Amino acid sequence: MEVRMDLSRIIISERSDQQVIVLQERSGTRQFPIVIGSMEAMAIDRRVKGVQTVRPLTHELLANVIKAMHGEIEKIVIHDLRDHTFYAKLVIRLNGQMLEIDARPSDAIALGAAGDTPIYVEERVLREVTEMPGLL
Repeated sequence: MEVRMDLSRIIISERSDQQVIVLQERSGTRQFPIVIGSMEAMAIDRRVKGVQTVRPLTHELLANVIKAMHGEIEKIVIHDLRDHTFYAKLVIRLNGQMLEIDARPSDAIALGAAGDTPIYVEERVLREVTEMPGLL
């Protein structure tokens, strides 16, 4: 079962190469952080705020390619957690088919943020991560 989540916070620290995004359960209280890189955090922040760049950055480029091919990002699913690493997939509707593309959660969220793409986490992953001590 997939649980709908919202991007709750983007925590950008100039003192660290590792940044944090926090996902919050849409109809509940569970939340958890994902450590991401500085570039991904800035990309997510820019896309959420609608900041335009002079030339398309990687996430805008990929969004443009999907759109040019008449595809649509249906959802982002964080489906696994192994060795403290999250695994996600982009679910893209293209020519009547649903394609599942392996992605890092940070890249998937950066790509989907501008279009308000729904984010889901598998229930078992959400249970596992919210039961870890000292996460938030």
